[in-house]
Amino acid sequence: MEASMTKRAATKRQTREHGILDSRDFMEESKVRRLHAPHNERSGWSPNPSNDDREQGYLKTLKPKSEGQIEMMEAIDTHNLVMALGPAGTGKTYLAVAKAVEALEAGKVGRIVLSRPAVEAGESIGFLPGDMEDKLAPYLRPLYDALSDRLSMKRVKALMAEGLIEIAPIGYMRGRTLNNAFIVVDEAQNCTYVQLKMLLTRLGWHSTMVVTGDPQQSDLLPGISGLSDVSARLEAVPDIAVVRLAERDIVRHPLVASMIGVL
Repeated sequence: MEASMTKRAATKRQTREHGILDSRDFMEESKVRRLHAPHNERSGWSPNPSNDDREQGYLKTLKPKSEGQIEMMEAIDTHNLVMALGPAGTGKTYLAVAKAVEALEAGKVGRIVLSRPAVEAGESIGFLPGDMEDKLAPYLRPLYDALSDRLSMKRVKALMAEGLIEIAPIGYMRGRTLNNAFIVVDEAQNCTYVQLKMLLTRLGWHSTMVVTGDPQQSDLLPGISGLSDVSARLEAVPDIAVVRLAERDIVRHPLVASMIGVL
């Protein structure tokens, strides 16, 4: 045993003196192991995507989590105008945007139009730099989040560049007719009666409009919001669906439902 170790040490010293590295030094002393076995020893796996048989793509399935969400999704499928009213956390905005993406991907509509009032939640943030989209970006963040959850952000930017996803400020909607489009009006509790009347009458042929909001969380002065009045009037119209979500439909943290009940 000692003779073998002496011979091995002499061999190592000789190779080092001649500037030669022996791979056995690393394999035996440093315990370095190869990360991957040779290709013929692998069990079929390869880092090359073309040789990888695993499924790389996936599709997020949109599933309702409450009775109210089931009612809202069915209403969007069967009506051209849907008003979804309910407290925070009931999934109103997410379901509306998800249905809009689903309709666009299926070729049922030619574009998505997103609109939201630029009203601060009780705190003025002053003048914002940039063009119109830059100024509206903070207000439309919830819509972007829902879009990026259904599509990659790269795809969202590409669709916006092509005009298939449009950001339309409420102030610029007057006089337009939105044909072959899926329109989502978010935070409608911050719209006046006149603004909502103008928005609802933009609906054109082969289009679907979903208006979401919580009448109890308006950032306008008391009595200014027109959402409650408009929804009460439209509830009597046969071909318009007014879906009222409740605390039991909240899908956020359980504490949200508890807080909504006492605040």
